[in-house]
Amino acid sequence: MTSPAASSRALWALLFASGALLAITMGARMSLGLFVQPLAADTGESLVAISFALAVGQLVWGLVQPLFGAIADQRGAHGVLVLGGLLMAAGLALATVFTSGLGLVVCLGVMTSAGAGAGAFSILIGATARQLPAERRSFAAGLINAGGSAGQLLFAPLVQAAITAFGWVTAMLAVAASVLTTLPLAHRIAPKTAATLAQPAAAAADGGLRAQLNQALRDRSYLLLNLGFFTCGVHVAFLVTHLPGEVALCGLPGTVAGRALALVGAFNIAGSLAAGWLGQRYRLKHILGLMYLSRALLIALYLASPRNALSVYLLAAGLGFTFLATVPPTAGLVGKLFGTRYLGTLFGLTLVSHQIGGFFGAWLGGLTISRFGDYGWMWIADMALALLAALFCLPVREARLPSRPAAQPA
Repeated sequence: MTSPAASSRALWALLFASGALLAITMGARMSLGLFVQPLAADTGESLVAISFALAVGQLVWGLVQPLFGAIADQRGAHGVLVLGGLLMAAGLALATVFTSGLGLVVCLGVMTSAGAGAGAFSILIGATARQLPAERRSFAAGLINAGGSAGQLLFAPLVQAAITAFGWVTAMLAVAASVLTTLPLAHRIAPKTAATLAQPAAAAADGGLRAQLNQALRDRSYLLLNLGFFTCGVHVAFLVTHLPGEVALCGLPGTVAGRALALVGAFNIAGSLAAGWLGQRYRLKHILGLMYLSRALLIALYLASPRNALSVYLLAAGLGFTFLATVPPTAGLVGKLFGTRYLGTLFGLTLVSHQIGGFFGAWLGGLTISRFGDYGWMWIADMALALLAALFCLPVREARLPSRPAAQPA
């Protein structure tokens, strides 16, 4: 019989392995914006073409998650994570050879992004949520999510330094090699997590995956969460892809962009942990709505400020606090609405909406700079979408936690 202490250690090991794996996949993926300017200068490809490749990547990263989530829900996460690590490393390495617009779409937009999607939130959070009591799931999601932010904090300055010192080709190959370290981490995550916890009786009772999907797609609260996450995707992808370009427009060196992206990651570690902790005490939809509202206010302050390194750092720190901290409350709301049996699939679909927004955030940012010479109109649109996302949270139905029915009234 397993002792409670041993069981607790096993759960912590699973959470930290999941957080570390997400740190690598997210850190590598979120640093791709640093390659935009060097790629354009070295290959002759336009900023629009390179932005389009990364925009396709935003879309692919989201589209693959419900597919990989369904496989992980049914057969376990291990095989999905191994496949993702190999695919992502191959895509990054091949992008140094196939540098045409089409080549970048295939290597970075499809291969790299699909691999990153196989090791992303929906699979990792879905794999752990079923092993935890309901009141601990928000904290677990926050801890895993903080791993992704820690990866951005680590990768952004290192990648920028590698590009400056050795060129973008060597830097991208180094990132590809680092992704291979996800393979031993995948072995630390139970290879049959979903299969051993499949709960056949529960699956029969809820009618299976198709019935759950039909129910979710008719649920107003679920649809509103998807709309809010769409606007979140526009914001996140625009910031990650085009913040280096915004820094360049301000006449600041590339090191400022690297530091700013690192600040986003650093502050989102705190934001993710705070979101997980607050989610155990307050209504998740209120936490989510306040995050979206704060983004609109921060963008307005930035637009009214002088464009210098300090204003860029303050914007990065402020937006970083909520950057990916929207994941724990959103995943928690999906879990409250439908349970954890198919959380990998249902939250994966929510991430599809997020990444459709991400496609437009990355692509329209490139079109805006090409058409107007700056990102002014894109910042205004981003601010308006953040306000809409905050409003979408208000009518979301939030069910009680089963283990603490009196703590959160419906």
